Amino acid sequence: MDNDINRIQEQIQFCISGESWGGLPALLDQLHPADIADVIEASPDEVHNRIFDLLDDETKADVMAELDDSTEAELLEELTSEEISDIAEEMAPDDAADMLSELDEERSEEVLELMEEEDSEEVRELLSYDEESAGGRMTTDLVALPSTQTAKEALDHIGSLDLDEPVYFAYVIDAAEKLLGYVQIWQMLKAENRQKTLGELAEETTFTALPDTDQEEVAQTMSKYDLSSLPVVDEAGKLLGRITIDDVVDVIQEEASEDIFKIAGSDDIELEDPSPLASCKARLPWLLVTLVAGFISSLILKRFIDNPQIIMLSAFVPIIMAMGGNTGIQSSILIVRGLALGTFDERQLHRLLVHELLTGMMMGVVCGGIIGVWARFMVGTHGQFSPLYLATTVGLALFCAMMFAAAFGAFVPLLLNRYKIDPAVAAGPFVTASNDVMALLIYYGITFLLISLRVA
Repeated sequence: MDNDINRIQEQIQFCISGESWGGLPALLDQLHPADIADVIEASPDEVHNRIFDLLDDETKADVMAELDDSTEAELLEELTSEEISDIAEEMAPDDAADMLSELDEERSEEVLELMEEEDSEEVRELLSYDEESAGGRMTTDLVALPSTQTAKEALDHIGSLDLDEPVYFAYVIDAAEKLLGYVQIWQMLKAENRQKTLGELAEETTFTALPDTDQEEVAQTMSKYDLSSLPVVDEAGKLLGRITIDDVVDVIQEEASEDIFKIAGSDDIELEDPSPLASCKARLPWLLVTLVAGFISSLILKRFIDNPQIIMLSAFVPIIMAMGGNTGIQSSILIVRGLALGTFDERQLHRLLVHELLTGMMMGVVCGGIIGVWARFMVGTHGQFSPLYLATTVGLALFCAMMFAAAFGAFVPLLLNRYKIDPAVAAGPFVTASNDVMALLIYYGITFLLISLRVA
């Protein structure tokens, strides 16, 4: 199947490069909207709108929902408000709201005025919620039926609906539209249930979300409990909408992408704006943090390297800094990932710190022993201090540096998370730069202390 898709996409690109526009509609008809979106994004910017114009309104709506933000914004600039309103009416309400959020407020309002009143009201409601909340992610495209209705009546009603997304169950509500539970379609289809009311057949809804619930929390809940849909209710329990699994997949991808960029000391804005200036703005702040840490490290090196007693130990500085930095990154990424997945219990955070401290100790013993042996043979018998003493000094210093780095790498994300700061920023240049400075202080502090004691 993938080979067929790739073959068709190659044919499309061949037609585009040869400006054979007449053959494109037949080829595009063979592709899924997501694949058509890939074709548009892979094509030169100047032909995006021309390819899009070859699609019918229904396909345009499906493709627009699959495009990345930058390409979507580019196409919207070329479309009239009337064309956008026609596309929005073909989209699921949540997708239409996402599309209109790319427009400025004045033009978005103009498009809403052109839409049919019912569609417009649904989209307006979704636009009123924060984009990264349950309300911003939900769709109002659902089946909600009164508890007094029989299964047979419910099936007849569902069959008459024109839904944009598949429905596997119906929500059951009371007269005040308060959510009571849900009934799966296959339960309604059973002959013995046809005359039963939905109130009798309803299963209790265990999980719900409020409109202001963060999208990441929604994704964690649906992933953990294998939910295909999650109802969104207000404080009084009134059903407002539902979040579907396809939106949750998007959230997981977005959050993972955001964390990866932060770990690298950048920002996912680089995906939306690929210009060198945007990349520079995203990356430079953390590089400056690293640069400041480098200044501090250079001062520490200058302070200790002037001491002839320990000048030979400078040969091991790159190893100490690299091992400390990598140990800290390993710990911080473990903690950041656990916090993102919601697998850590707040009451057991002290155990996490102890776990990382013990892990750092064990790794420090192994690596400290290895570097000690290496120092023994590297320095040899020449020098002011015995090779065994130097080996012990260097090994102990690395052990302490790695133990600190493991604990520090775990502590920083936990601290940031406690104060509602995205812990992913702690897994990047911040931990690396801090560990470099601390590794140097620990290394030179221990070696200077032990050598001073030896001399004394």
